[in-house]
Amino acid sequence: MSRFVRKFRKWTVDALDLPGDLVFNLPRLTLIGGKQLYIENHRGVKFFSPEQLQLELSHGSLEVEGSGLVIKEILPQEIVIEGKIEGIKYRGTEE
Repeated sequence: MSRFVRKFRKWTVDALDLPGDLVFNLPRLTLIGGKQLYIENHRGVKFFSPEQLQLELSHGSLEVEGSGLVIKEILPQEIVIEGKIEGIKYRGTEE
């Protein structure tokens, strides 16, 4: 993405007071009590087991660790995970 486009998007977010996740396609995570995790703006599942989930993002990846993890719902850009969620790691890119 060109430098001009990044600056224009940032200006748009600041000037119009828009949420950054909408304009920059950033992931949005909602954790409910360590038992349920709702993730928006993912690009697909890279790996899944009852102990770990790896998601591809537009700028990096997301790892969820826990036990008894289950995918309760999956849509093209949204996913709901249930189980005992013990850790979440975001690995972004240098953009």
